[in-house]
Amino acid sequence: MPSDSTAASPGSIDPSASAGAATLTPVERSRLLQCFTRGTQNAPTNLDYAIEMFAVCVAGDPSNAVYLQGLLGVLKRKHAGKKGLGLSNLWSAGSRVGLKKLAATAQWRDIVKQGVEIIKSNPGDHACLLAMAEACGNLMYGDAQGVYLRAALDASPADAEVNRQCARFAANQGHFDQAIECWRRISNQKGLREEADREIARLSVEKTIVAGQGMVGRPTAGAGAAGKKPEAGGPTASAPTDRVAELTAQIRATPTAIDAYLELADLLERDATVEQAEKVLAQALAASGNDLKVQEHIEDRTLRWSRHKVLLAEKRLADGDTPEARALVERLKGAQIKQEIDVYAARCARYPENVIWKYELAMRLKAAGNHTEAIKHFQQVVQDPRRKGAVSLELGECFQKIKQYQLAMRSYQAAVEALTDREPELRKRALYRAGVLATGLEDPDSARKYLSALAAIDFNYRDVAQRLDKLGAAKDNSASESDG
Repeated sequence: MPSDSTAASPGSIDPSASAGAATLTPVERSRLLQCFTRGTQNAPTNLDYAIEMFAVCVAGDPSNAVYLQGLLGVLKRKHAGKKGLGLSNLWSAGSRVGLKKLAATAQWRDIVKQGVEIIKSNPGDHACLLAMAEACGNLMYGDAQGVYLRAALDASPADAEVNRQCARFAANQGHFDQAIECWRRISNQKGLREEADREIARLSVEKTIVAGQGMVGRPTAGAGAAGKKPEAGGPTASAPTDRVAELTAQIRATPTAIDAYLELADLLERDATVEQAEKVLAQALAASGNDLKVQEHIEDRTLRWSRHKVLLAEKRLADGDTPEARALVERLKGAQIKQEIDVYAARCARYPENVIWKYELAMRLKAAGNHTEAIKHFQQVVQDPRRKGAVSLELGECFQKIKQYQLAMRSYQAAVEALTDREPELRKRALYRAGVLATGLEDPDSARKYLSALAAIDFNYRDVAQRLDKLGAAKDNSASESDG
């Protein structure tokens, strides 16, 4: 059978790690959103019911940082002022043994589910919060991982392991000042001075290097209003603290002033940290009653932040190619794809007639290695005349990945017919795919036709010249045998 010569899937991204995004059906998403809405509505008057609703949301979609922030917020209110929590600490200690067993067998989602039950009775269990953060890290749920780590730090600000994990996470996000502060916080503890000094020095150097490239702690320029550089004579780079205070007061006086939340998030994203901006946006969503416009505003920002994290990690990899740096890039790319799948799947459910969202979702499913699901969405878009050629090419590559070679060939043929000289790179790729697959299917005439057409456009395209030579040699050998 033909060799699988479609474009390689990105790096070593584990499709199963991103598959969670595709396993949530529109019905499940709707159910969780309803639970979140009920929790938000009942939080002012019925904390226990709100906790149960938010717990269902976190267990059902552990990647959703908004759901998690909602749960932690009501738990903090319920347990405010309580000391020690009595027997719940003993129960937590026993349950943590179960978390370790689950971690030993990489049952990450089960860790989150069991962890939710633990923190419902003891939200200050920093060991449980660290275990849940680790689980989210392994699932590539970076936003949720950050929320768990922040909760663990709030619960145990002097704990060495909490600060160590928070420092590592902050550095990976490019927040070097936060990482350095974590190490300073525990530097005077017995046995930690040397490690802390070494890490502070290393992070200081890395901060200087990355700052020279203009990439510390904020989105890239041009990525929305918050990423723009100040104009000449405009505001300085320091945060306009008066405006922050004014907006905070406005929100306190009018909790439904959504525009104030969004402006405050802009300022915090630009001049403070993304984490602070995320908290404000989560408050905006709750205050709006989960208004769709606010939700999509948050989705857009989340995707932008995710792209920025990947860009930052790639810069660090370019400055120093290490196994850790490569692993970080792959993990962040996987998390980015997962987030994009979540967002585009939700938008497909909201706008079933919009082919743009279906196409974007299909492309991310393909990148995550979920070719069967990608095919379903590509097939809903292929009749759009503006995308017929490009989508047919993507369909062909997906079919070839699942070894449906005849369907792949038909799709490549459709792509070649639909793509014009106005899309030269896609047309060359389609001709190459069709020629290579035809060779594997032992159809030399078709292979020569497609590869010759490609050579006429770009003779240096990949290995087209060598493939044509092989086809010519095979034809000569066949003619010689016939003469004999």
